[in-house]
Amino acid sequence: MDHSSDTMVPLETLRAFDAAARTGSFSAAAEKLNITHGAVSRQIAKLEDWLGLKVFDRGARGVSLTIEGNRLHLRTAEAFALISTHSDRWVEPRGTAVVRLTSIPSVSGLWLMPRMAALENNPSKLRIVLDVDIRQADLADEGIDLSIRCGRGGIPGRVSVQLFEEHVFPVASPELACEIGRGDPARLLKYPLINDSDASAWRAWFAAQGMDYRPRPQDRRFEDYNLVLDAAAYGL
Repeated sequence: MDHSSDTMVPLETLRAFDAAARTGSFSAAAEKLNITHGAVSRQIAKLEDWLGLKVFDRGARGVSLTIEGNRLHLRTAEAFALISTHSDRWVEPRGTAVVRLTSIPSVSGLWLMPRMAALENNPSKLRIVLDVDIRQADLADEGIDLSIRCGRGGIPGRVSVQLFEEHVFPVASPELACEIGRGDPARLLKYPLINDSDASAWRAWFAAQGMDYRPRPQDRRFEDYNLVLDAAAYGL
């Protein structure tokens, strides 16, 4: 199928996919979007035809995301969140202190999200406008108050505060962990290793074990750290 630059999945198709992924049901998605069950089914069929793969497994009790569907939903959910966030920039709530914060995807999902409610519901009534991005933002030009990034700080013209230290250790699906077993770290090198765009964590961990590691052709790389964790959980 031709996926040229001028061919894009319609927004209503992605909205139907997102609703079905969140609810686990075409019927519930249809009710949420105020359309028919058949309309949702057609949109999902259109998406699967466009991608050339299944995004849902159908069952008697509803639908569940396939591995590919889960990967796609991570992206679409992030995209819809970005649209919502940037739309909210134009509406300032009265009597509420607005803090514009930019953070990388992994920290946003794994560390910040569990704390958002407590931050916004404290007596100061903060409202956090979150911008998820991997690039180093220009705080002044983009009207951003705070930036959360991985690094050593010390950026000229900015005040850096350490939030936490990074602790590095291997993780795997329960099945794969049992297969690898405990003991000799060299056993890990018999399997594909997963990392994001920076393989320094693996190098540092193997160095601490007295071993040298360099990325290999069989190793897997994902730009988004959330996908790295998902890939490990699925036993890739």
